[in-house]
Amino acid sequence: MVPLDELLLFFPAKFPEGDWQPEGETFEDVTFQAEDGTQLHGWYCPCEEPRGVLLLAHGNAGNIATRVDWIRYLQRKARLSVFAFDYRGYGKSEGKPSVKGVLQDATAARAKLCELAKVNDSDVILMGESLGGAVATALAAQAKPRALILQSTFPSLREVAAVHYPRLAWLVSRSKLDSVTAIAQYQGPLLQSHGNADRTIPIALAEKLFQAANQPKQWVTIDNAGHNNWITGEYLQQLDRFLDSLPAPPQKQDSK
Repeated sequence: MVPLDELLLFFPAKFPEGDWQPEGETFEDVTFQAEDGTQLHGWYCPCEEPRGVLLLAHGNAGNIATRVDWIRYLQRKARLSVFAFDYRGYGKSEGKPSVKGVLQDATAARAKLCELAKVNDSDVILMGESLGGAVATALAAQAKPRALILQSTFPSLREVAAVHYPRLAWLVSRSKLDSVTAIAQYQGPLLQSHGNADRTIPIALAEKLFQAANQPKQWVTIDNAGHNNWITGEYLQQLDRFLDSLPAPPQKQDSK
């Protein structure tokens, strides 16, 4: 049973919604399993001579097949080997979403990416958008990644609830998706961006999260951008420079 304070958090799109056979895209359908046995699905999109290996945690709506253009950009233009996965209840992943379950799914997805790309946790770049930002931050607190990239995300679920449902926010546990506490445990490069016209998650909330983060960190304000239209030329330039600033990717582990 989904907890009361999570009833308005998840808006999954199940298969076949989305572009599940993107033309010209190079990817591998991957099935894997969460710790509790839930069957999950993702796309592994390798890149020849990548400058990084990236785990993509999407927001609370849609699925990986509704983000084909962004995945294609990361693979082809940003030159990253990408693993995009669906949380339970999204896309082709089984089950029903919950905060506890989604965090399990992300942990399993990172482990699967390390297996596929033959790298360690510390070699993976974590990228998260909105809800996915909280998921990626929780992963970064568990085991240090190579870098953390956050887009349009928040300091805690309760603080987002206070914006939209101020009289009911007290129902949300202070510890649920508490990214402020999690990000303070992360020591590594951070790129965080937010639109200054975002009405879903006001930019002041994102700034609070950024203030709690350790150095080295970079902040990008995306002018006139709302919650979902943050992919601008300026942001992509900042992302490219950030990726270039990271140490060279490690050599793959030898196959056994």
